[in-house]
Amino acid sequence: MKTLWGDLETYCELPLKDGVFQYAESAQIMLWAYAVDDGPVKVWDVVNREVSWFEPMLGERIVEATHTMPDDLFQALTDAAVQIIFHNAGFDRTVLSRAGSVVERAAAGQVQRWRCTMAQALAHSLPGGLERLCEVLDVAQDQRKLKVGKELVRLFCMPRPKNMKLRRATRESHPEEWKRFVEYADADILAMRACRAKMPLWNYQGRELELFHLDAQINARGVAVDLDFARAAIETAEREQARLAEQTVEITDGAVGSTTQRDALLAHILDEYGVTLPDMQASTLERRVEDPSLPGPVRELLAIRLQAGRNSTSKYGALLRGTNADGRLRGLLQFCGAGRTGRWSGRLFQPQNLARPDVAAAAEWHGHEIKTSKYLKLRSAPSTSDEDVAAYVARSIEAIKAGSADLVFSNVMAAAGSGVRGSLIAPKGRKLVVSDLANIEGRDAAWLAGEAWKLRAFEAYDEGTGPDLYKLAYSKSFNVSPDSVSKPQRQIGKVQELMLQYEGGVGAYLTGALTYGIDLEEMAEGALAALPVDLRDEARGFLTWTRQEKRNTFGLSDTAFIVCDAFKRGWRRAHPAIQTYWGELADTVREAIQHPGVTLTARKLKVRRDGAWLRIGLPSGRALCYPAPEVAADGAISYMGVNQYSRKWQRLKTYGGKLFENVCQAVARDVMAWNMPGIEAAGYQIVLTVHDEVVTEAPDSPDFNADHLGTLLAATPPWAQGMPLAAGGFEDYRYRKD
Repeated sequence: MKTLWGDLETYCELPLKDGVFQYAESAQIMLWAYAVDDGPVKVWDVVNREVSWFEPMLGERIVEATHTMPDDLFQALTDAAVQIIFHNAGFDRTVLSRAGSVVERAAAGQVQRWRCTMAQALAHSLPGGLERLCEVLDVAQDQRKLKVGKELVRLFCMPRPKNMKLRRATRESHPEEWKRFVEYADADILAMRACRAKMPLWNYQGRELELFHLDAQINARGVAVDLDFARAAIETAEREQARLAEQTVEITDGAVGSTTQRDALLAHILDEYGVTLPDMQASTLERRVEDPSLPGPVRELLAIRLQAGRNSTSKYGALLRGTNADGRLRGLLQFCGAGRTGRWSGRLFQPQNLARPDVAAAAEWHGHEIKTSKYLKLRSAPSTSDEDVAAYVARSIEAIKAGSADLVFSNVMAAAGSGVRGSLIAPKGRKLVVSDLANIEGRDAAWLAGEAWKLRAFEAYDEGTGPDLYKLAYSKSFNVSPDSVSKPQRQIGKVQELMLQYEGGVGAYLTGALTYGIDLEEMAEGALAALPVDLRDEARGFLTWTRQEKRNTFGLSDTAFIVCDAFKRGWRRAHPAIQTYWGELADTVREAIQHPGVTLTARKLKVRRDGAWLRIGLPSGRALCYPAPEVAADGAISYMGVNQYSRKWQRLKTYGGKLFENVCQAVARDVMAWNMPGIEAAGYQIVLTVHDEVVTEAPDSPDFNADHLGTLLAATPPWAQGMPLAAGGFEDYRYRKD
């Protein structure tokens, strides 16, 4: 099959950070670098109607004048059998679809013809940036993306600084730089061809390639945005910030002009009240804001700072800037963007990373009691139900749009921040139908490891004859009946299920408790007496050892530490198949690394090393990829990858529990991905995925509903026989105004 390699250089007044679909509406194509198969790389100067290329046999660059698109480029674009490859193809395809000629728009619309070397890299746990990818793959220097080209891109592809008289650089204003710009434009083609030749295709062919094409359609479809609400939320937040600033000035007698003046606020509290605070982080403020030993004005200042410091409202600005003229926000997903698992990651306003609704604020609005834990450094409201939170969010949206949030809520910033997801709506005559896979990681973990009793428990629950698995987890820990487990106790069981199945201990339990608002000290007081004696003694001995080794006890009391560690031991005792799988998987990976070319099995997984790649073959046929794997003298496993915090390419360590987590999340992704084409075929248009959840737009008809969508999402793939699946969901009928 013939291949057209391409790369565009474009100009636009808008910044790309507002999204490619917004950018493309007013972008201009300046240069078209291209090559057919392994032929010479040519650059079509679209602005000046010339095409140039370097001819190796002559050792010089050939330049020809043309008044139209070069013939070979025209033929490649109009031939449906020609495959089109770009790096970050979503950008170039979108620009061509909006700023290109009729021929270019037609080719952009033929999504199945397109391939992307960035998506191929991400699918195999490689960095997405072309420059870094060249470095990682050790591409020859003469084929790499040229760093000097960055300066030329900044010069010609974006507006010049506002303080400069010349607002745009062109061929006429910078003729010498333009010549170099044209010469360097072909560098990306050379780099792309070299990278593609070095990268595997394991996870970028067949069904995965079809998913890549579906991803392109979802991104181009976008989702409707309630722009009125987004604008109202920004206005509400700005008014509230001004009011909070006035309060700060009044309380401090003008010494501090705004709560954003961190150092001035800390100094004022120290000078006036003799109170020393280490910082103004939210965790510090939440811990001290209700401390009765602090003077009233200090607590009031901390409460004001806590409210003013919420930054989730900034997402409304991203929504406004990125939404197209037709009221839809596009380009929200990155295919295989989530590291090794292959899950989708978010772009623009990061829908995968939206703040949870403020449970404490919801509880206050409902009149529930709020508790402050000095250990967890947060406020919790155990009596607040999911229904209470949903009602709070709905009322927040209503009040903000009416301009009356300050009359309804004491914490206006929390109300504004809790409604971000409510900005995504359906257009008139349609509705959003949402569904997510229920406890999918718990289900696939039991299935992968062969935890038979738990698989039966999931099946019984789905049939309505067995208890909820989170209640069951709590009942096993406390040796009580599942029927007696309350909602707050179920939260404790949920933390066990979510945090302990990946070899986590006390630290993992603490993280889960922070996430779900559980007071570990209160929990421990009620749990200690109910613990089995042997587990309690083992946990007490572990605490002694932890102190002797000067390891972290996370600031917990002895009782809380012992109870959390006993929960860990009890959970592992109840899950022998999962517990043994951690070590088995790690041992199999070590053996595979040390014996290249040999396929090994670890229950339902296949593990193999070939050259610089370690692969864990998943039941779906996809593989988790670990570049450059190593086993240290002490048995530690490591590989090369992108550090999720520093974003640097470096050696990362892993272990059995972490490998199992990667696998479970990948299998969860594969279940959802396998069923996405069927969801589309049934008439639900997917507009977004968030972890294990699909957000769809559907006709406003009873035939399209959450139960039906859940059935489609939880259909058992042929490779997942025996895995009990279920999905829940809801419908959203809020319309935007036409």
